Amino acid sequence: MHRIQDPDFAERVRSSFARQQAMLLIGARMPVIEPGYTEIHLPYRPEITQQHGYIHGGVVGMIADSAAGYAASTLTGQDTGVLTVEYKLNLVAPAEGQLLIAEGSVVRYGRTLIVTRADVFAVHHGRRNLCALLQQTIIAVHGKKEQARPG
Repeated sequence: MHRIQDPDFAERVRSSFARQQAMLLIGARMPVIEPGYTEIHLPYRPEITQQHGYIHGGVVGMIADSAAGYAASTLTGQDTGVLTVEYKLNLVAPAEGQLLIAEGSVVRYGRTLIVTRADVFAVHHGRRNLCALLQQTIIAVHGKKEQARPG
């Protein structure tokens, strides 16, 4: 069980996700936000595929990174930002299907470093197939709320 520091974490995470232009660009959405857990759903679009018609591994990495990072953010205080320090991504099967689901979760929450993971599933004709695994380290930046950067 995770300790919640911000009772409004879901709205804060939802608002942050809405400001993430990269997720808007690829058509991703975040329908599930729970303490220590988020899901990002990404419908298939030809514009995000590679030469064999599978969703590109870089796009798979994007949603895995964001799902795991936002899972960490659900447990931080409202004045704390999170940034990815590193991640390892294993692509274990082609991202083939009508929908990708990245399930991000917190493995260990620390004051400064947060270890997370994400499992990415390709949903093909109603069947879920694991296509990627991610392990990630997040740094919690205390006293640093998110802010829009000038272009």
